[in-house]
Amino acid sequence: MPRPEDVPVLSEVPEEVLRTPLVRRLLERADVERPAYTHLDCSNRHEPVEDTLTWAELLVHVRAVAAKLREVIQPGDRVAITARQDLSYVVAFFGALYAGAVAVPLSAPDVRAHRERLVGVLNDCDADIWLTSEALVERLTEFSETEPVPAPREIIAVDTLPTDPADRSLPSPVSPEDPAYLQYTSGTTRSPAGVIVTHRALSAACWQICDAYDVDERTTCVGWIPFFHDMGLAQLLAGTMHSGGRTVFIAPLEFIRRPERWLLLMSSYPNTLTAAPNFAYDLVTEAVPEAKRAEYDLSTVSIALSGSEPVRAATVREFLAAYEPHGFPRGAFRPSYGLAEATVYVASGDSGGPVVTEVDGREVVEIGWPRGQRVRVVPTPDRVLPAKGDADRVSPAKGEVGEIWVKGPNVAAGYWRRPDLTAEVFDAELDGEGGWLRTGDLGIIRDGRLSVTGRIKDLIIIDGRNHSPHDIEETVAAAHPLLGPERVAAFSVDGDEGEGVVVVAERARKAPGFDESEIERAVTRAVAERHDVRLRAFFLVKPGGLPRTSSGKVARSAARTRYWTADGTESTHGS
Repeated sequence: MPRPEDVPVLSEVPEEVLRTPLVRRLLERADVERPAYTHLDCSNRHEPVEDTLTWAELLVHVRAVAAKLREVIQPGDRVAITARQDLSYVVAFFGALYAGAVAVPLSAPDVRAHRERLVGVLNDCDADIWLTSEALVERLTEFSETEPVPAPREIIAVDTLPTDPADRSLPSPVSPEDPAYLQYTSGTTRSPAGVIVTHRALSAACWQICDAYDVDERTTCVGWIPFFHDMGLAQLLAGTMHSGGRTVFIAPLEFIRRPERWLLLMSSYPNTLTAAPNFAYDLVTEAVPEAKRAEYDLSTVSIALSGSEPVRAATVREFLAAYEPHGFPRGAFRPSYGLAEATVYVASGDSGGPVVTEVDGREVVEIGWPRGQRVRVVPTPDRVLPAKGDADRVSPAKGEVGEIWVKGPNVAAGYWRRPDLTAEVFDAELDGEGGWLRTGDLGIIRDGRLSVTGRIKDLIIIDGRNHSPHDIEETVAAAHPLLGPERVAAFSVDGDEGEGVVVVAERARKAPGFDESEIERAVTRAVAERHDVRLRAFFLVKPGGLPRTSSGKVARSAARTRYWTADGTESTHGS
C-alpha cells in the first residue's frame, strides 16, 4: 500500500531552543539600549510619531508588571490582555509570561464587532485579572459592568505601575510543557476555541519563523496585524523577542484607514520583514494610486509573507506588477501557511519568489517547505472510512489532494477545556504513531512542495462533486464590476431539494444607481458556466454586511447563520 507523501523537512529545532522559555531572552539584553519595540502613533493628523522602548527599558517595565501580578495571582492563572495596539500591550504580554501566568491576548472593547467575541472568550477562559492601559480602565470597567462577563478582581493599567531599575528578579520558573498563553482561534468554521500554546511550542515556532525568513538582530519587523491574532503576535511580538531585532508597528485600523501607511513602514526602516493576509495585498494594490506608490522605495524589504488565508494567484500577480517598479524584490514575496493549532508556522516559500501551479483546473500558489516539523497529506473523509487512520487509511495517490497533517514541537497542547475536540484534532494516528495534528485544511504535495487548496469543513458537495467555496467566491468576485475579492461568502445549505449553494456578496462602496437584478443574473450565469452549479440563493448586501473574523477574513459559518435559517429558508436577518 502506498504511504502518505511527506514534505521534506529542511531543519530541526535545536533542543536548547525548546528548553528555553521565550521571555528569558530578555535577560540577555538587560543592558542593551537598542530600540526593541516602536509604536508608530498615527492619531496625530500630521506625521506619525515614534514611541519606543529599548531592550533595557522593556525589561524594567516587564519586571514591574510581573511584580504586580505576583501579588494577585498564582503561577498558571489566566491573565487577560485587553489593551489597544500600543506599547502597553507589549509590556502586558511579556509581563504576564515573566510572572508565570497564562496570558490571554484579546482585543480592546473599542470595536463593536469584536465585543461579542470578547464576551465569549472572557467567559471561556475565566481570567479575573485584566491588563490594559490607563486610557482604557474606565471603558473596561463599564464593559465589565454592562456585559455578561465574569467580573474581574482587578483591572491593572500597566503604564501606571511604578518601575524599579534596581529590580533584578528572574522570570517565574516554568516547564517547557506549561501553557504560555491561550490563542483564541478566529472562528471561520466554528466558535472561537482557546488553543493552549506551551512555552516549548512558542519557542519552537519563533525559531521556525526566524530560520525560514532569515530573521536576526538586524531585521526590522514591521506591520499592523492585531496582536491578539496568532500571526500578529508571532511576527510582531514573539519573533522579535527571539531574534533580538526590532519591531515597528501601527494599529490595525490605521492601515485600513490609510493603506499606504503599510508602505511607509516597509520603506522607512532597514531590512524589513512584514506579514499580512491576502486581502491586505489586494487592498494596498487597489487603494493606493500609482502616483502615491512612487513615493515609496520598497527595495529594503527582505520578506513580505502572505498567510492566514488562501494566497490568490491573481493577488500575487497584481501586487508584484504594482510594486516591483518601486523596488519591491520579487523574491521577498513569500506565500506561507500556518494555523493557531501549530502556534503559527507550518511552511513557506523561498527566495525564488512565488510559484503558481494548477490543481484540478484552477490556479494555486505553492507554499513550499516546513521547518522543524513533519507535514503529510492524507486522505479526506470522503475517501476514508476509519476515524482514526492507521494501517487501514488509504493513502492518496502521489500528487492528489488530501488533508494536511502536522507533527512537531510547535504543535499546541490542545483546546482549553475541550477534551473531545482536542482528541479529535490533536491526537490523530498515522502509521501507528499518535500525536498528529489534523489541520482541517486540504493540500497537495508536488515535487516535495506543499500547496494549500481549501478547507474540509467548507467543502461544498453537490451531486457527488466537490466544490471549493474559494473557487466559487473567485468566480462571483469577477462576475460584475461592483463585486470584488475578499467580499464574497459561498456556503452549502440543506433543504428539501438536497444540498445547495448560497452566495452572499458585498457591493462596492461607490455604487450609485446599481441594478441588483443585473448583478444577480451575472453571478448566477458565471457560477453555472464555470462550476456547473445552480445557486440556491444570492444575496447582495451593503459594504460591511458580511461577518468577519478577528483577522478580517470572511467568516463563512457566521454568514450562513446570519443569512440562512436552520430550517433551510432565507433568514430575516439578511440584507
